[in-house]
Amino acid sequence: MRVGAAALAGGIFGVFGTLCFFLAFATDYWLVASDDCGPYRWPTPTTPTVNGTLNQTEAAVTAAPAASLTLHHEGFFWRCVFQVEPSTDAVQATLFTNQPQSKVCVHGYLFPLPVAVGQVPHPIYDATAVFRGFWTLLIILGLACSVAGAFLLLCGVPFFSHKLYRLGGAFLLAAAALFLLVLLLFVLWMETVDVRRYVLQERGEACPEATVSALYGLSFMVAAAGVPLELIAGLVFMLVGRALLASK
Repeated sequence: MRVGAAALAGGIFGVFGTLCFFLAFATDYWLVASDDCGPYRWPTPTTPTVNGTLNQTEAAVTAAPAASLTLHHEGFFWRCVFQVEPSTDAVQATLFTNQPQSKVCVHGYLFPLPVAVGQVPHPIYDATAVFRGFWTLLIILGLACSVAGAFLLLCGVPFFSHKLYRLGGAFLLAAAALFLLVLLLFVLWMETVDVRRYVLQERGEACPEATVSALYGLSFMVAAAGVPLELIAGLVFMLVGRALLASK
């Protein structure tokens, strides 16, 4: 009876922890930033003209007035920018219900690598892009461990298999450890890298006095909430497996 109750509690913690991880992975609010450098322009891919020269155009987010803020939010899949009034709160403006149609996004998992749009290699290529590579690898491995642990536990419930319980718990612990590394790596990137240069990109040369504000977004907070839930679930299932083995 106690083993069943512990397994149920562990399952509840594990479900909520896994949902937190997937929500953090699927949403693009790890980094929320704002700057007052003016409208953001994405360089479009170069295309050959009739005489064989390359033509490169730029797409502005919007024809914003001079007194405006450019808001950025970024996650695994997308990096988005749009213009708002200077008095707008950055976190509230980046919520799903408050975003304007003028928002422009590029694939986040390619940024700031030079394989994004524009010249290759990118003239402002950031050597700290290695942070992005490890962060991407760790978050994918964490999700894979979380899914594998959940699958093993579902298979172990009908048979009360102590091996599946312990193996599933180990995968959940691994997922919690990997997402903890994801969070620590992101904090390290935020605190040690020149985030101002990262946010402004090429516009930094034209706005040497621009004010940039960078915040930890809601996706980061959700992932942080999922780590202790997944950790507790993993420990519970490890103990349940041990109790089942001892009862035989």
